Amino acid sequence: MSAGRTGAGVAIVGTGSALPGTILTNADLEQVMDTSDEWIVQRTGIRSRHIASKDETTLALSVRSLRKALDDANLKPEDLDLVILASITCEMTCPPTSCRIVHEIGCGQIGALDMSAACCGFVFSLNAAHAMVASGQHRTVALVGTDTITRHVRYTTSGRGTAILFGDASGTLILQASDDPTRGMIASEMHTDGGRWGELYLPTDLERDTPPGVEASPDHLNMIQMNGRAVFKFAVGKFSQVIQQTLDRAGLRADDVDMYVCHQSNARIISAARERFGLSEDKVYVNIDRVGNTVSASVPVCLDELRSSGRVREGQRIMFVAFGGGLTWGASLWQL
Repeated sequence: MSAGRTGAGVAIVGTGSALPGTILTNADLEQVMDTSDEWIVQRTGIRSRHIASKDETTLALSVRSLRKALDDANLKPEDLDLVILASITCEMTCPPTSCRIVHEIGCGQIGALDMSAACCGFVFSLNAAHAMVASGQHRTVALVGTDTITRHVRYTTSGRGTAILFGDASGTLILQASDDPTRGMIASEMHTDGGRWGELYLPTDLERDTPPGVEASPDHLNMIQMNGRAVFKFAVGKFSQVIQQTLDRAGLRADDVDMYVCHQSNARIISAARERFGLSEDKVYVNIDRVGNTVSASVPVCLDELRSSGRVREGQRIMFVAFGGGLTWGASLWQL
């Protein structure tokens, strides 16, 4: 899939993020399961993650990050004409959590929708939101990525494979139509392999949601299930592949991109991609050591941190990359 320069330019005019107040360190995990700080860091690069309290719901964190993004963009809630929420942990199936975000923010009766593509949710939604603005359907769109995934992991030795990985967070970008047609998405890729859904899934029905060859267990219900080795192998291969495909569509080399904003699933996966393309460390952002894998929030939180520190700015080329359950993988290359 590729999106060319048609219609208006699209600018990222604001970002914001929200992290829960409670921090769970590897030392804390050592107290409740058979693991160690050395074991976790060696395999994942994670040292701590933020854990949502009962009141820090997907809705609450989304509202916090969106308000910060509006402030950053110097916009009011009524300036928005669409809100998109990327999440796999919405408050409920109906109504869409995005509708409640609009109400809480005070945006009026504008459009809102929830989108789900696991850890690729934000990047896939970013590609869709760009098309909506570039085509003239919308002028100012808030794209929120939020997940409170730690409600779906078990902090015991039996749940160690997922409990050490995940954290909760929210991140928001605000997109706006620009008179400069050079700004916006240069190229994109979106892919899925639904035949491998059983390698990373969140079951809600024991009979329906148990993959072939896996023994059904009540302990699996509403808990993230992952074949760690298979997902790691998939991610290492697809991560580099989707970067190269996106570069090829754009007619660019890896070093022509100023910053790679990658989904934070595993530090070893990110490092392997960086080495594959011969990129310096300052071109591939990493925050997984502090926040863990925050699913749909991963990419926008990274971007907010980069913009706040001045490492990402107008005029640069930025590539957003993600992979996750589905299985899904994709990228979005932008001229800011």
